[in-house]
Amino acid sequence: MTIQEPETKQVDKLRFACDGGDGALGHPRVWLQIPHPQNWIECPYCDCKYIHSADQ
Repeated sequence: MTIQEPETKQVDKLRFACDGGDGALGHPRVWLQIPHPQNWIECPYCDCKYIHSADQ
């Protein structure tokens, strides 16, 4: 059995919401904040990795 790798998305804001997408097949909406030196965060529900893409 193979396990699908979690999705990676680029965002231009440091604070945003994740609901897993897919409407009713998603998960409860959670607010995430990307820590400054790290520049990425993973959603605790769907494991999607969000990378901050804005130039700073």
